[in-house]
Amino acid sequence: MTTTRPRTEPVEPRRPGQARQVTTDSGRVVRISGPVVSATDLPHTRLFDVVRVGIEQLLGEVIKLDGDLVVMQVFEDTTGLQVGDPVVATGEPLYAELGPGLLGGILDGTQRPLTNLSTDGNLYIARGADPPRLDRDQRWDFRPVVEVGDRVGPGDLLGSVPEGRAVEHRILVPTGITGVVTAVHPGPATVVDPVVDIDGHPVAMMRRWPLRLARPVANRLPLTVPLITGQRVLDLLFPVARGGSAIIPGGFGTGKTVLEQALAKFSNADVVVYVGCGERGNELTEVLEEFPGVTDPRTGAPLMERTVLIANTSNMPVAAREASIYSGITIAEYYRDQGYDVAMMADSTSRWGEALREVSSRLEEMPAEDGYPAYLATRLAGFYERAGAVQCLGTPERTGSVTIVGAVSPAGGDFSEPITQNSLRLAGCFWALDTALSRQRHFPAVNWLRSFSQYGLDAWFDREIGPDWSPLRRWAAAALQDEGALQEVVSLLGVEALAAEQRITLRIGQALREDLLQQSSFDDLDASCPPQRLLAMLRVVHEAGAAMRSALQQGVAITDITAASVLAELGRMRRWPPDDIDDSAIHLTRRIAEEMSSL
Repeated sequence: MTTTRPRTEPVEPRRPGQARQVTTDSGRVVRISGPVVSATDLPHTRLFDVVRVGIEQLLGEVIKLDGDLVVMQVFEDTTGLQVGDPVVATGEPLYAELGPGLLGGILDGTQRPLTNLSTDGNLYIARGADPPRLDRDQRWDFRPVVEVGDRVGPGDLLGSVPEGRAVEHRILVPTGITGVVTAVHPGPATVVDPVVDIDGHPVAMMRRWPLRLARPVANRLPLTVPLITGQRVLDLLFPVARGGSAIIPGGFGTGKTVLEQALAKFSNADVVVYVGCGERGNELTEVLEEFPGVTDPRTGAPLMERTVLIANTSNMPVAAREASIYSGITIAEYYRDQGYDVAMMADSTSRWGEALREVSSRLEEMPAEDGYPAYLATRLAGFYERAGAVQCLGTPERTGSVTIVGAVSPAGGDFSEPITQNSLRLAGCFWALDTALSRQRHFPAVNWLRSFSQYGLDAWFDREIGPDWSPLRRWAAAALQDEGALQEVVSLLGVEALAAEQRITLRIGQALREDLLQQSSFDDLDASCPPQRLLAMLRVVHEAGAAMRSALQQGVAITDITAASVLAELGRMRRWPPDDIDDSAIHLTRRIAEEMSSL
């Protein structure tokens, strides 16, 4: 006999003291200024409530209350909107729908699935479209871990749903619910079907959570484990911690988007949330076309099975850029609470800041530096501070993290502009991209003299990768610093003006730059480099430097040392077979020592 379960629309309950009567008001438009619309006759509306504007029910959000005047930003094109058109207040904030079906999805800035937003074969998004954020018809195999009579509280594990080969989707007790399990419904269910009853109240797999509200945690943890990016220059010199934050500022053409895509593909995060915020459509098209065909090196499954893409291109309504950032971080926190390490890529926060500036100017607010609103630093801080490594609520005990990597696009590559400077104050890593390096086709174009990392992760690398990691890392950083200073002399006087010892320092710096730090995102073998391979390559370069200095002490001419043919083999280290790294490193080190001693 088959029983029919009642369909419900679950909402994450409010905490004690936050209960609110939802009242629907209907007003009228009195002023239109691009994406900013003003209305009256909405007496019960509160700040950040969702509204539906005009005959087409365009999605908007209240951003200002001025007496009887309600000012809202509309997340869709307002072309054709007229004074006098109706405005309906929903009485609720902008929510994200969280549950099975997020992974592999391509969403717009307000979390609407892009595949459902066009109508009648039109390639463009239909205005006023409001499809469900999560598929209400797909059925998921819910596997409970609780039984009738178990007492549960917020964050406790109720069961799981297989979501692809990469992630087990964990269904948790919603925030604010504590009680005894009175019924369990295993087996296939949609996201709105109840799967567990707690004190007689049905609980479904889907949650709704306000985008601007950070999800609660049991405790915040110290940042002691790195997020392995697969990029040698980052993992060696400027590592970012799981739960940390990093910014990638750089001018046009320096490779910000390619680097963010490489981090999304090859970092060792469990889940990736990639937000294309205000970027050019052709760049985001490459992401949308390429990611479904990329194989996850960890599971062999498509990378999309653990990725959420949020697409908000530069030709989409400007107000939706702000929502796209909050949609991304809310989804990231949702998977963090399940005990996963999540990497969120925001490309780029500059376009988000530009959206804030445009809306602020239409509100006629007093501008601050470069025309940005005075609250720019506060908004950036509120975003970056949602990163972190945490102890999750509930049982079983688990930890998770959200790592934020934000690209910054300063006009003209000027790092003194407000978004770069405010982000610099908040982020723990600063990966400065250099226009000069990009013109030399040196990628990633991370300037090793301007970048920095505030995360002390050497102890982890020494313990997990090799005890000589931190000494070699310090040696490499010092060698690059010395080589940078010598390059200034060379540019004025030529290499012949340097002493022999300095010319060896110059050659070591060249090997570090060109043979170690330089990396190709389009080479299948070199696109990602595990730390073990990186350490083996670094050891070889270090031993090559020692062999060159030993030959110099034995009276060998400096021109013969720097012209030794075996040094060209350093550039082929990136072609070492993955299963033969140690033997290849030992063999090359031996060859360098033999050739230097025979000079």
